[in-house]
Amino acid sequence: MSKASLKANVGPMAAVAGVLADLAVQNMVNFGCEVAVVENGGEVSAISNQPIDIAFVAGNESLSREMGFRLKTFPAGVATSSGRFSHAFSFGDAEAVTIFAVDAGLADAAATAVANLIMGDDIQGVIRQGLDKALKIEGVNGVFILYRDVVGKAGQIPELIKVNPKA
Repeated sequence: MSKASLKANVGPMAAVAGVLADLAVQNMVNFGCEVAVVENGGEVSAISNQPIDIAFVAGNESLSREMGFRLKTFPAGVATSSGRFSHAFSFGDAEAVTIFAVDAGLADAAATAVANLIMGDDIQGVIRQGLDKALKIEGVNGVFILYRDVVGKAGQIPELIKVNPKA
């Protein structure tokens, strides 16, 4: 937790859910699992020999449960933080900040750090600031931000897919 939080410049508690997901996945792999996926409150850790689809969830906002990401490169860490639809506290107001990283612990800490920045009326400027911040964190591969129905993305984002919300 401390390594991830230091890289993202947040407290270590910002990485708890992601780190626990990473530990569970590593334990599954140690027992011989070829497909190991853990989702823990918006954080996903995955190691797999085949693609894994994950849904994008941001409350009842546009795109939520309508689209997702197809993970093909592993190990993968994905985390989503929100200032509007989360049980966790955020200083920001983003509908969602999703980070793709080398592990879920780092993704969790980075998503928290970036989500804390997303606020104010300069929507494009704030999104740009969040994208820049995310890609400066060592180990972050890509970032997807939804703020006031405007999307920003940068870096290596997995393939976007349409998901069936009733499945």
